[in-house]
Amino acid sequence: MASIEQFARGPVWAAAAAQGVLLTVFSAGYDYHRDELYYRMLRPAWGYVDQPPMTPAIARMTLHLADAEWALRIPATLASALSVVVLAMITWRLGGGRTAQSLAAWGYATAMMPLMLGHVLFTSTIDLLLISLVVYALVVAVQGHNRWWVAAGLVVGLTTYNRWLIVIVVGGLVLGLLLLGPRRAFRTPWPYLGGVVAVIVGLPNLLYQIQHGWPQLEMGAALGAHNAASVRSGFVLMLIVLLGPPLVAVWGTGIVWLLRSDRRNVDGWLVVGFAVLLMFTFVGGAQPHYPLHLLSVIYAAGCVPVETWLSGHRFRQLLLICVVVINATVSIVLALPVIPLRIVGHTPVVHAGPMVADQIGWSQYVAQIARIYHDMPAPRPPILASNYGEAGALARYGPAFGLPAPYSGHVALYDHRRLAEDTDAVVVVGGQLRRAANLFGSCTVLATLDNGLGVDNEEQGMPVALCVHPHNPELLWPALRHLD
Repeated sequence: MASIEQFARGPVWAAAAAQGVLLTVFSAGYDYHRDELYYRMLRPAWGYVDQPPMTPAIARMTLHLADAEWALRIPATLASALSVVVLAMITWRLGGGRTAQSLAAWGYATAMMPLMLGHVLFTSTIDLLLISLVVYALVVAVQGHNRWWVAAGLVVGLTTYNRWLIVIVVGGLVLGLLLLGPRRAFRTPWPYLGGVVAVIVGLPNLLYQIQHGWPQLEMGAALGAHNAASVRSGFVLMLIVLLGPPLVAVWGTGIVWLLRSDRRNVDGWLVVGFAVLLMFTFVGGAQPHYPLHLLSVIYAAGCVPVETWLSGHRFRQLLLICVVVINATVSIVLALPVIPLRIVGHTPVVHAGPMVADQIGWSQYVAQIARIYHDMPAPRPPILASNYGEAGALARYGPAFGLPAPYSGHVALYDHRRLAEDTDAVVVVGGQLRRAANLFGSCTVLATLDNGLGVDNEEQGMPVALCVHPHNPELLWPALRHLD
């Protein structure tokens, strides 16, 4: 096993710093992402119907610095940049030298999905760091440093406050150890002590789930029903583009290397964990990017045999540098707001995935809603947003346009604030108009949303309507609750 002096601090920290600078420079581009707008308006709580409390709490803390995109994204930048370092440390612990660690750090730091997640504050952004720390601790523990089992348990417990996906990740990795070994650690008390620590640290979060009827399971089922078809149809393509097509050869080599006869019973458990996460993603169909959290680890492992392949071959080294640079260039264009807002809607970038499109048009939509709203005679009705992105945009930009705080029955916003039972009319924004039309005596479409930028996202072309005279006022609010 490599000694601490062999960790390639220079190139690894340089890669992390380069990513951090890149994410910082572009942190104020375009607009908020819909998830960021949602986190910004959530009140403090032990948990929510759709997620644990950590990322919303982090988002709220940034408001003390500034109520702006760049402030909200500072934690995302830090988490992503630090995950670069941890990933290179995994390569180091698996036997990789300076070249392997440099490839792990620079290739990952400039890959598409790490840049996308690092640019915006998602729960998955925080997971980039937390899950990589869990894997690093497990790798060190399996190599014989038993106290690291306790460290792994501590981070697992903390990670449950961000996303329960960690249970699937750790379950798959432990299954790999039981199937392929090394099993000697299970003959000591340390793994079990680590498990106890994880349960104790995560117990308040677990109790919240039990007391509230396991809302995460309900939310997972709703996401699966909504996303499963698209997740499964694009599953292979997503695996290819998560880190970028040029790096497929590296993580593919990592799988082969980890399952080689001389490695299988040493580090092959990492592949089993990855396979379990792939199966969970495909069957559950919740979010297509979940495999990234262990795909990055497999990539880190692949850098070790690639280093051997590169040794002494100048042409191969130059070729790999070119591959990483090309992948970085394409990834930056796809992941970050480098294309001017006025023309991005006329490029393929907004069709490459929803993350870019979901950062465009919020202030324009709110301005349009405000014009419609103020044209109405007083007293004006409350505004009902169909999803948390629309509600978050109205909460963020609405006060400047003289709009009231919005209502929404979407996920945790259902409990955020409720329509009064004597409500006789609402302005419905977005795709829930079809549901509202069945709940009210009449609904009249007043306009359709247009961001004016040629960007086709979830809100573009959605209606703004006035709905009046609910059929059952006392049952109206429960009927507006939805998770999809």
